[in-house]
Amino acid sequence: MLLLLVIAAVSAPSAAAAATPAVPGSQVAAAPSIEQLVGAKLLIVMGGTSPTRKLLRRVRRGEVGGVVLLGLNITSPRQLSRLTRRLQEAAREGGQPPVLIAVDQEGGIITRIDWAPPTLTVPEMGATGSAAVARAQGRATGKALRARGVNVNLAPVADIPAGGQGFMLTTGRTFSSQAELTARLATAFARGLAETGTLATMKHFPGIGRVRENTDHVLGIVTASRAELEQDLLPYRRAIASDIPMIMLSNATYPAWDRRHGAGWSRVIVEDLLRGELGFTGVTVTDSLNGTAAVRGTTTRSLALQAAVAGADLLLISGAERSSAKLFGYLVRKAKAGRIPLDRLQASYGRIQALRTSLATDDTSPPVIAPPSIWRWVYRNVGHLAS
Repeated sequence: MLLLLVIAAVSAPSAAAAATPAVPGSQVAAAPSIEQLVGAKLLIVMGGTSPTRKLLRRVRRGEVGGVVLLGLNITSPRQLSRLTRRLQEAAREGGQPPVLIAVDQEGGIITRIDWAPPTLTVPEMGATGSAAVARAQGRATGKALRARGVNVNLAPVADIPAGGQGFMLTTGRTFSSQAELTARLATAFARGLAETGTLATMKHFPGIGRVRENTDHVLGIVTASRAELEQDLLPYRRAIASDIPMIMLSNATYPAWDRRHGAGWSRVIVEDLLRGELGFTGVTVTDSLNGTAAVRGTTTRSLALQAAVAGADLLLISGAERSSAKLFGYLVRKAKAGRIPLDRLQASYGRIQALRTSLATDDTSPPVIAPPSIWRWVYRNVGHLAS
């Protein structure tokens, strides 16, 4: 509740909305530049196992809001600690709040860090039917991540399979085909993460359990009616009531709400449905825009611009560092030309910076070790993010 009050205060439609949240030990900060307003929105990937000097400069200048780590970025617990420490040192040197450092650590096939929990797969948690088990798995996962400097988990998955099909079901990424059980377990897992100071990210709003193939590779269109989709929204309603801090927007299209745009760049879904009807006040993040842009025959920068205009907060870009740097320049130019409404940039900035400022950094507990598997290795080393 405290975080929600902070977010509401920072993102209020006034001159204060454009002010940088105070960094501990600093004086009152000046209003952010367009470059900072845009930079805070970028959630990018990095190459290699150590941040480059160029990336560290971008972090110092506030041109990056967060970094998503893939399996190829991680070789050992000690190396991961060094990597995250360097990123946070750069943020502090630039007077920035802690940078968001995220992984996909769902449990099972989508696990970026083999030696960290969850020790159960998502379907295994679902089979127990126990919120206590899911919460304990979330807590163990959060403890391991925070011990190595990772402060965001792009989990839990809240997608609900329909008709015993869909790529989320067949790849073992769903809790249950029952909306009530999925809502209970996903919220419990998120609470476990929160107990360690790790930010949970429920995904993929408003649900891709009905999509047959991965939206990184095909154009996902969910043809269900609004009445049918109501069960898909149940986990989000529960999570929002429990103060979920982040929600990931799907790349699928939902004609019941918006025939033209995928959820991540749909003003109707981002603002009218998620914020208006469901009352979400936290931070939204798009799914990776790179793969779906290629599928849709457009460019990543076009979708990123549309998502920013629609009011999405963080833009997840899974291309090379050089391409995300170019995207930053492109969005800055568009913002200066008035193509992205200033009030939406300021509102997103307020939510993102309040979230970053809220992060604690004192968890140094050792991680719990889980055995690796060949399937985890295959999926953790793919060249793009899990959808």
